Amino acid sequence: MSAKHNTLNRSRIRSAWIFLTPMLITLVFAAGWPLLRTIWLSFTDATLVADSERHFIGLANYYNQEWGGLLSDRLWWRSVYNTVWFAVISVALETIFGLMIALIIHQNFKGRGLLRAIILVPWVIPTVVSAKIWGWMLNDQFGVINSILLDIGLISAPIAWTASPDTAMWAVVMVDVWKTTPFMALLILTGLQMLPKDCYEAARVDGIHPLKVFWKVTLPLIKPAIAVAVIFRALDALRIFDLIYVLTSNSQTTMTMSVYARQQLVDFQDVGYGSAAATLLLIIIALITVAYLVIGRVKLSGE
Repeated sequence: MSAKHNTLNRSRIRSAWIFLTPMLITLVFAAGWPLLRTIWLSFTDATLVADSERHFIGLANYYNQEWGGLLSDRLWWRSVYNTVWFAVISVALETIFGLMIALIIHQNFKGRGLLRAIILVPWVIPTVVSAKIWGWMLNDQFGVINSILLDIGLISAPIAWTASPDTAMWAVVMVDVWKTTPFMALLILTGLQMLPKDCYEAARVDGIHPLKVFWKVTLPLIKPAIAVAVIFRALDALRIFDLIYVLTSNSQTTMTMSVYARQQLVDFQDVGYGSAAATLLLIIIALITVAYLVIGRVKLSGE
């Protein structure tokens, strides 16, 4: 019986590899080769100038004594700070609002299906389109946001939301929260729908307060779903580009690592230096991801 079971397992594993092989080959060519080429270019002085030769310069793009390199560039470290700040604030707000929305649409009420569909609308709108729409709404001359705030007396003069250093990053965070909260709500709702109903019926019979049930039963049980949602969203937030670039362009106030790399590659045509920035972006995201997974594993083992 065990021999048959082992043979069946080996057959299933072999079939799985047969089906996965085309996808893995495609992934190597579509993602692996460009990634390796970017890392290689980061060790050269390649540019976009036609017929220019590229030379291996080692770690000079990262650090050197002549002009400093990437690691001594204040604008780079400012972009790192902006990226991490944006990721932490936006993901935290999206998790809180997403959990609230998921708890609401998880209840049984008339029109629940329609409400779920409406909530997903911001998420399905392309990011560039969302950024353009909000850019018009936040405009200090003809934006509807300023008009509403002026009418109700919250502000006395129009605010340049995406141009002012004091409000630009918060404006970007607001737009990102509006767009991506439905994604968080959808993932958390999936976790809520998988919860056993027996414990809730027992709590209802015992007369336990719903708030206590949430803290003691619901929240601990959906922690895995929340963790998955947070890691997916954090990875996306750390490589944010389109939303910030459309709303604020190359502004140093909101420049992220992706915007910085794009500026070096396209505007300055410095492929080697821009590739170094892209490689460091990859390393930082990888380190944050590994740290998050390790911390999560330690907490689970501790529990």
